[in-house]
This record gives sequence, C-alpha cells and structure tokens, in this order.
Amino acid sequence: MPSNTTAPPGKKTAKKKGRRARLLLLVLVLALVVGIGFGGYWGVSTVRASFPQTTGEIRLDSLSADVEVKRDANGVPQIYADNEADLFRAQGYVQAQDRFYEMDVRRHVTAGRLSEMFGESQVDTDAFLRTLGWRRVAQEEYDKVLSPETKKYLQAYADGVNAYLKDRAPKDVSVEYAALALTGDYTIEPWSPVDSVAWLKAMAWDLRGNMQDEIDRSLMTSRLSAKQIKQLYPEYPYALHQPIVDKGAVDDDGRFDPKADATEGDGTTTGDTPGTGPGSSGGVSSQLGALSEVLDTVPALLGPNGNGIGSNSWVVSGRLTTSGKPLLANDPHLAPQLPSLWYQMGLHCRSVSATCRYDVAGYTFSGMPGVIIGHNDKIAWGLTNLGADVTDLYLEKIGPDGYLVDGKVKPFTSREETIKVAGGGDRKITVRSTEHGPLVSDRSSELETVGQKAPVGNAAPDRGTGYGVSLQWTALQPGRSMDAIFAIDRAQDFTTFRAAARNFEVPSQNLIYADTAGNIGYQSPGKIPQRTKGDGTLPAPGWDSSWKWKGYIPFEKLPYEYDPERGYIVTANQAVIDQKTYPDLLTKDWGYGSRSQRINDLIESKTKDGGKISSDDMRTMQTDNRSEIATLLNPLLLKIDISDPYVREAQKLLEGWDYTQEPDSAAAAYFNAVWRNVLKLAFGNKLPKELRAEGDCINVRPAEATGPVDEQNKLVRECGERDPDSAQPDGGDRWYEVVRPLLKQEKSEWWATPGNRLDPATETRDQLLARAMKDARWELTAKLGKDVSTWSWGRLHQLTLKNQTLGTAGPGVVQQLLNRGPWNLGGGEAAVDATGWNAAGGYEVIWVPSMRMVVNVGDWDKSRWVNLTGASGHAFHSHYTDQTDAWAKGELYDWAYGKTAVDAAAKDTLTLKP
Repeated sequence: MPSNTTAPPGKKTAKKKGRRARLLLLVLVLALVVGIGFGGYWGVSTVRASFPQTTGEIRLDSLSADVEVKRDANGVPQIYADNEADLFRAQGYVQAQDRFYEMDVRRHVTAGRLSEMFGESQVDTDAFLRTLGWRRVAQEEYDKVLSPETKKYLQAYADGVNAYLKDRAPKDVSVEYAALALTGDYTIEPWSPVDSVAWLKAMAWDLRGNMQDEIDRSLMTSRLSAKQIKQLYPEYPYALHQPIVDKGAVDDDGRFDPKADATEGDGTTTGDTPGTGPGSSGGVSSQLGALSEVLDTVPALLGPNGNGIGSNSWVVSGRLTTSGKPLLANDPHLAPQLPSLWYQMGLHCRSVSATCRYDVAGYTFSGMPGVIIGHNDKIAWGLTNLGADVTDLYLEKIGPDGYLVDGKVKPFTSREETIKVAGGGDRKITVRSTEHGPLVSDRSSELETVGQKAPVGNAAPDRGTGYGVSLQWTALQPGRSMDAIFAIDRAQDFTTFRAAARNFEVPSQNLIYADTAGNIGYQSPGKIPQRTKGDGTLPAPGWDSSWKWKGYIPFEKLPYEYDPERGYIVTANQAVIDQKTYPDLLTKDWGYGSRSQRINDLIESKTKDGGKISSDDMRTMQTDNRSEIATLLNPLLLKIDISDPYVREAQKLLEGWDYTQEPDSAAAAYFNAVWRNVLKLAFGNKLPKELRAEGDCINVRPAEATGPVDEQNKLVRECGERDPDSAQPDGGDRWYEVVRPLLKQEKSEWWATPGNRLDPATETRDQLLARAMKDARWELTAKLGKDVSTWSWGRLHQLTLKNQTLGTAGPGVVQQLLNRGPWNLGGGEAAVDATGWNAAGGYEVIWVPSMRMVVNVGDWDKSRWVNLTGASGHAFHSHYTDQTDAWAKGELYDWAYGKTAVDAAAKDTLTLKP
C-alpha cells in the first residue's frame, strides 16, 4: 500500500481550498483575541513592539567594523560596509528587522514543517513537501556543492539574522507571534544558511514548467480524443510571435553561434507517446487527478503555476534611446502577496576592491543574501521564466517489494520522516523513491484503490496498488544556483556575466543584460534534460529504461545573443528559439507570445523613422493593457444580429472600443465577460471534472455510457474539482491560439453545445457567440447592476492584498486588520500589464507585475522602481503598503544608487557597531 499515514486508510484526504495555506486555527484564535478587545492584550504596544529601530546605534557582536544602514522615504535600505562578511551580516540583520515572520514561514514551507506552526491542517501539505525533499537537497548543496566563498556569505547572513533574534521575545519580532503564543508553545529557531538555500527550491517549484500541462493532457483523455487534445495545445505561432532569439545555430563543435544562419533541423525529441498506452487508462487518470488535487494544497509561494507565471523584461540598445545608453525594464508576474515577495535594497562596499567587491542594488528575497535582479556599477540584468521542461512524471509498476524496470524488480529507496504537529501528536510517513525520483502518488490515500480498477492491458505486478507516479525534476539534484547569484552581483561585463550564468541551474531563467559600454545581451541558462524518447508532454513508462533522461543540454549549446542587429531584446516567456531549427528540446509548452510580440511591436513603432525610446516610454510600455484576443473576437461580436434589447444594450459598449483595458472601461468589462463565457461554452463544459473549477457543475453523459441518452443512460450531475486559480480553460494566450483558427470556421464540434430550458442548442460559431453575449449580460447584471453605463472593468477585476497566513481566511474583522484593498485594476490576462485572472474561476486578480523597474544604464540615479507593497512586513507599519497606490497607477519612484544620491534621499540612518 502507499506509504501514507497522514489520513485514515481508505478515506480520501480532504482537499484544501486554494493554493495558499488556510490557517483556520490561527485565524480563529486571532478572532477571539479581537473579540476580547483589540485595545487590551492586542493593543498598540503589542503591535509596535516589533517595529524596527532605524536610527541611532545598535551593537552586533559578529561585526568587525561599523556598518551604516540608510533608509529612504519608503524605508528602502542601502547598506555600507568595509568588507563582504560585514555587508552580508548587516543584510541578514536588516531583512530580519523588516521581514522575519515572512522568512520564518518560508523556511517552514521549504522544510515541510508548517504543522509545527499551524497545526493539524497542514499535515498533508508537509507530507508532500517532505516527499519532494527540498530541504534535504538544499542541505546536500550546502555540504557538498557550493563554493567555500558562498558558504561564507550564507553563514554571515545567518549570523546577522540571529544577531537580530538574540534576546528578543517572539512578540517583539512580529505581531503574528503574539497570536501563535496563544495556540501553543512556539519557539523561534536560529536561522541556518541552509534555510536560505532551500528558498531556491521553492522558486524552482513554482517555476517548474509544464508539469501541470502534463497532468492535464493525461486527464483529458477520459473525455477528449488525441486530435482534440492536440487542438487545445497548439504549436507555438512562430509566424505571428517572434521568439527571443531569431537567428543563430549550434556549430559542429556543439556550441551555439548567435551569428550563424539557422537551418531546418529536428528540435523535437521523437519516439513513442506514452499517452497512447497506460497513461490513457481510467485508473491512471484517477491517479493523476488525485495528484493534481495534492498539488493544489501546496502553498504557491510565487503564484498559480501555469500560464500566469511569467514576466516581462526587455533591453534596448543606446542607439535607439534618448540617453544614448541602454535602457532595461523588468516586471516579474507573480502572486500578489502581503508583504510583497520582493525586498528592495542596496549592498555597497565603501571602497570597492579585490577584498570587497560588491556595489549592487535591486530586488532580492527576504531570507536570501545578495541581489537577484538589479544592477551594479557596470552592468544591469533582469529575469523572466524560461519555462523549460525540467520535470517528467513517470508511471511506475509497483509491488510490495519494489518497482519494475526492464522486467526486473528494483527496491525502493525509502526513508522515514516525522512531522511534528502543534497541538497534536507526531505523524510518521515513509517516503519512497524510484530511480526517477520520489513516488509522489504515495501522498494521496485515494490512490490505494486505483490499481484495483485500472483497466490496463500491461498489468502492474500488484493489482492492489497498480501504477504509482514518480517525479523526476532537475531541482531535486544538488546545484550551484546560489553561487551564480553572488557571481552575477559582481560581474563586470558580458563574459563574466555568462560565466556566472553557467551555474544558474534552477530555476531556468531568461537573463537579459546591459552594460555601461553600451552592450546588450541575452543568455538562456539552466539544467535542461535531454530525453532519449518522448517529448515530455505526457507521463512516461517508468518500467522501460529507454525512456530515461540521457543527460543535460551543455551550457555552451544554449541560445544567447550579444548586440543583435535589431537593437533590442524582448523576453516575456515566449519561445526562446524556433524548435524546428534547434537540435534540443527546450519545451513544447512555451507561453504563446502575446505579451512579447506586443512589446516588440511597441518598440518597432516607437523607433521607426529614427524615433528614440526614453525611460518614460519604457514605463508606459510596462502599463500597456491592450487585449490581443479582443482584436480577433470583437469584430465578430459586433456583426452578430442581437434582437434582445437588453443584450443589444451591452453589445453597443463594444462599438468603437480600442481594446484597451482601463479600470473604468465598461467595454473591457463586458468583453472579458463574453470571453469567459465563450470559453466555458465551447471548451470548459467539455473538459473532465478534474480540470474544471470547484462549483462548476454541469449535466454530462457518464464516461462509461454507450449509445444514446435514455432512461437507462441518463445524464448525471458532475461538478468541477480544481481550485479556481488553476482550473481550465484559464483564458491565457494558449487559448487565443486555440480559438484563432476556429473563428474562421462557421461550424466546428467546439461550437456545438447542448440546449437547456432557457437556451436552444448551438451548432455554429455565431450561435455560440450570441449565447455567450447573452450569458455575459446576465452575469454582469448580477455583479455590477442593470445599468451598463455604471459598469467598469476595475469593479470586476480587483486586487486584494492578503497577509499570507493570518489574512487568507476567517472572519472579516481579522482580514480588515491584516489585509489591504481592494484596488480596482486595469490590465488583464496576457496583456503587457499582466494583472492576470483565470477565466474558469472568475475575474479576481491572481497574479500581478510583482515589481517594476526601469534601469537607466550608466546614469544609474535616473533609474526608477516600485514594489507591489512596501519594505515592511509589519502589518501596521507605515511602510506596509506605502508603494501600492503608485504601483496600481503605473508610477515609479526614484532609485538612488550613488552615495551622493543615497545620502540625499536618506530619511533614517542606523549605525551597526561591533
């Protein structure tokens, strides 16, 4: 049986709602405290006790010399030290001042120890995270792989964090600990260097590529044919949306040459497709559905995995800018969180030398030393998710003694894990792994009975357990990404930048570059597997060793660019290079290029006839909210003859609309509602329940039914099971490419829908579009009122910033204390201003440009930036959400970097003394 002791045998593990931890016990305790009297125990002194000291002097035993911390009007710190160890010690201290509770929660996530903080509700999440073993891999990296220099920095950072924690009661660290104290005896542990390394595993998990698509394609086989599934995952539209690298080829020595002419090749691994075998069986579909439910319980630290996780970044050569120097923009699209995922800061050696080499500023993560995105005195860089396919699910034939490979039984690699539970007894689990990776299917008790029913011809050795599902993932192998971060921070030119990028193994990112000498560049790093068989789009047969990975694409072979002729580089999760001309498979599940092509078009339109781009132009581009799907669909909607005056009134909103999605736009509100209903009618209602959103219930033909629907074979009520944030069809630009060819077809099986007592069946495109317009009219009437003149996109499309533990559920009074918002936003899914929403789940904003920056290379003090929230993680601090209004308006703040500019901007100065 699966080694899962987190739920009673034979009972399905209860599905948690949402992808973030639902900490009900803690919320109820806080509600009780509030009910007793906010002015009593939960008074002003409790709230303010954890606010950081930002002026005067503080003694730190671990320092060797004075360190200055200068904070500007937004509380953003710039740190000045005489040596590297002191610099990173101070970084640890300062981040702990502002964000330690966030850091503490993160390390409990990465270690699978949430139950120690929040009790019974987190046991199943911890069990899955222990099965993945993020913390174990991070420990191995620290012990065996990372350079001595990196380990020195990590230890210095940990020393700084622990210097802050020393002699502080938990309630004096953050107000949330005052609530935790009422639920049990929680003790803050010292910070460890491995706590910082483990955060990279969480990043890699949320940026892992196509794992959900792999599951979804397999689940679709229960309802859709192979041809239909292929239609729902179309090829990347290279003719419409140019890839990042538009030329270049791998030479005879196996090195990528960006100047070479590409030739037609075989960039897609071929071989048998496992989805035509056991992956299409009902039993395995049930397993994958259960696995998908388990994935929904794992906290999405960066955002809902899939189409929305992405970013924009682009760099423009000085010959195309008003400054004559390169301009670089970046805005990662991640989950809205409170506090923001990002932490702004500067790390400066007072005198840059061979022994103190850092003079860098930008965005980092609380809990991690160094700077992730930003610039130093010579170069600037940005990141977007490359989306490489770095995960494969393997179906395993398992029995009581092991798993089958090439006809022989191999023993599992096993270990026991103990999960400590606040307010309860310990739980023990056994983690089993195959040669491919951990057996993730062990984490759902529903899977115990699946093998008994799986209708497979090539049976598993033990019908009591049947097929298992294991995960092979590059991040579960020790790597050197932490080394790469420090090396990038001190890189001085493209050569040293690329050398640093060599070690940026996971998560695989698009790296863009600019320097003060006027050069621009791009590098695609990462540990990306080479497959002997298959293309990674469906689970592979683990019992056949010919499906094993054969290695990784050498770094020298990965695409890059340096000073391309066109004068700019755009990365926004589109295809890196045309796979027909590149010899290795990077992925078959790119973002589909709507955002990237819009940015390309904006740059081209601005620079044609000798025009130049300014910093303000870069900022304006970041807030461009034009809808590509509207340009395709809106003309057809306007041609439909609508007789119902009530619906016709809404249709008129679309006349003369310019396809922009401003917060006050009634047309954008109505169009997006129509788009949502088109997707539901044409595709959503045809998908299996495992992909549809919870609460989405329809009458369907039973999967095992044959012949016409009659008294013996009635339609059954079937409700969706997926969390709304990750349900399908999500409405992203993959669906634009699904719909694009269909809009040219008056008849298609996708346009056919059954009728009901209110609406006749549809058979044609225009009939379905008319019905979607009617359904959208009624939906918005219920949400926004009868009068269409009062409608606005922002009233539908709202952002609420939620405290990631206490603010995600519970009584309204608690959320009012800790959460902020809502903000009515413009933008939308797959727009450059990517305020994402999931069409299957609703209009709520679920991912955002988590920060924005425009770097003025060489004239650094004219660079600008803004964070989603603020520097502080303390709920009632003045810097908790002080940047959000500016962020919502698309505004940027001055970014001081040079010593003179930092001194002029400084509002508070703190001296840390030995």
